[in-house]
Amino acid sequence: MNKTYVVPEDIKEANNLEAKLEHLKNIKQSFNVYRVDCGSCNGCEIEIFAAITPMWDPERLGFKLVASPRHADILICSGPVTRQMYYPLLRAYEATPDPKVVVAIGACGSSGGIFHDAYSVWGGIDKVIPVDVYIPGCPPHPATIVHGLASALGILEQKLEYKEHKDGSVESPLLEESLMGNILFERDVLAESKRLMSYYFGRKLYDKYMNALKKVKDIKNIQEVKKVIEIYSAEEEDARYEECMRRLHNSVYLKYMKQFTIINDGDKFKI
Repeated sequence: MNKTYVVPEDIKEANNLEAKLEHLKNIKQSFNVYRVDCGSCNGCEIEIFAAITPMWDPERLGFKLVASPRHADILICSGPVTRQMYYPLLRAYEATPDPKVVVAIGACGSSGGIFHDAYSVWGGIDKVIPVDVYIPGCPPHPATIVHGLASALGILEQKLEYKEHKDGSVESPLLEESLMGNILFERDVLAESKRLMSYYFGRKLYDKYMNALKKVKDIKNIQEVKKVIEIYSAEEEDARYEECMRRLHNSVYLKYMKQFTIINDGDKFKI
């Protein structure tokens, strides 16, 4: 579908490459972001709001949401542009001071997604206004949003690069032997760890918990395992890891131990 909006000459001239590079240099330490929902399913919105919580703390990088496009340096646009949101998007774009950076977020914002040829949408954001940064995903993870913005603005150096692996093996990597004798145990511990503390910190929680279990001589001795987990969890400086290690023990380890013995309530941690 062809563009129906022609960028006014004054806005086009104020947003040339040199002006935008100078703009990025000026806002690198602190930048205001205005969000425009152009007709998304709200999946991207949920991840954007998750990204601005203290968990990810984007303000340490200068990221701050504002309530008006007139105060913004960056426009984050999500969703395919529906016919109803066509003019609101244009008003937000023209109201944002020049020069400005436009970010298309999510699969729909980047290309229209599964709605790209629907009768009720125009397509991706770039079908209507110029886009500078694309952050794909359906929806993108909060870490992806923060990393994408920081990389695009030059706050973080992009570490991804092309690498060619030669003489590689076609054999599958060997899996470590399961501590419980059932590889599903490790799978469930990892899944619950991610549920408790998200993808990145969940991996750390998984490693901490599994390393503690490896110190146990008899993995099926409930009392011995409980003492080791108590020791390792108590040594954690971060109270979140301490609590989540105990929750892992109660929700995953004890569930698997039910097939070997009857568990008393006294074997569970009190949280």
